[in-house]
Amino acid sequence: MTGSWLCRDDLDRERLLDMERRLRPVRGMTMALIGLAVLATAGFVSLGVLLTAAIGVAIAAGLFALADAHITHAERPEYVMFAAWAGSELVIALCVVLTGGPDSPGVAWLAIPIVTLSSRFSTRGVVVGVAIALALLVASTMAVDATAVINDPTLVIAPAVVIVSVAILSLALMRSDMHHRGEAVIDPLTGMLNRKALAARAQELEEQSGITGEPVGLMVGDLDKFKGINDSLGHAAGDAVLQEVAYLLRKRLRAFDLAYRIGGEEFLVLLPGASVKESQVIAEQLREATEEDRLGHAPDLTISFGVSGSTRGTTFDYQDAFRAADAALYEAKDAGRNRVCIQSVSTAPEETPVESAVAIAAG
Repeated sequence: MTGSWLCRDDLDRERLLDMERRLRPVRGMTMALIGLAVLATAGFVSLGVLLTAAIGVAIAAGLFALADAHITHAERPEYVMFAAWAGSELVIALCVVLTGGPDSPGVAWLAIPIVTLSSRFSTRGVVVGVAIALALLVASTMAVDATAVINDPTLVIAPAVVIVSVAILSLALMRSDMHHRGEAVIDPLTGMLNRKALAARAQELEEQSGITGEPVGLMVGDLDKFKGINDSLGHAAGDAVLQEVAYLLRKRLRAFDLAYRIGGEEFLVLLPGASVKESQVIAEQLREATEEDRLGHAPDLTISFGVSGSTRGTTFDYQDAFRAADAALYEAKDAGRNRVCIQSVSTAPEETPVESAVAIAAG
């Protein structure tokens, strides 16, 4: 997995997806509030203005609904959401044009989407978003009445200051949140996401699959005979191996797949939109890459994977999928290691056998 100018790494993408889940109800409340404001002005503005504002709110809501439907399995989820964000600003700007330009009551609304920029994107994304908002502000006011803006620049300067100020303040708050959140959800050794981040993502995928019916793959990987590396080369070498493997996994996964370290040498990957068979193919690619990469600290290192997941048209259940994948991992270890085994949720045992924990711990 690689970063982008909107999301630098796994943590940024996890934050984007988590924030989207949190913003959905709040965004609905904001849309409702704008709708109430439109109704409250019914006696003071023309019917055309009211209809324009109402249609604008509906279009903006539709853009985000469309983005929500595709974000989980998009190759670059940050681009999908940024497109929806930019679309909402464009809709507001068009409403400004249609309702009076510099005299429109909707000019100030251009600052509303700015609040969400820093909660989703990197600093560069915030800068680009603010630039888009300012450009739309100038264009939507000048296009209607350039003379009014030239004679009274405060018509543009005042809302521009609000836009920039909101961006600066929200960015400062989000940096503080990112610092504390990073300490809470990032494994300090490998830089991978940890169990706390996994819990939030699993819940989101359960909710998403219940709506879309899209499959979700789950794989659990465990390094083979890792204890021998610690015993023969020392724990420092073992730590270096874990860091190298973590980098290898992230590099070869799709942008919207997220990898987690859930134990000493055990990793878990969630694969939105992937069937069990597709997940098996990805797991096999990761297994081959680990075997062929010839890692510097452990050139003969191999990894075993257990794979499971939900099928299309069903709701993803993380606990059931994890239980099945864990049982498949035990099967892979028992069959000789350095292999990928799959198991459907329906055939997974209710509880992972006690001996599986011993086998996995032994590598």
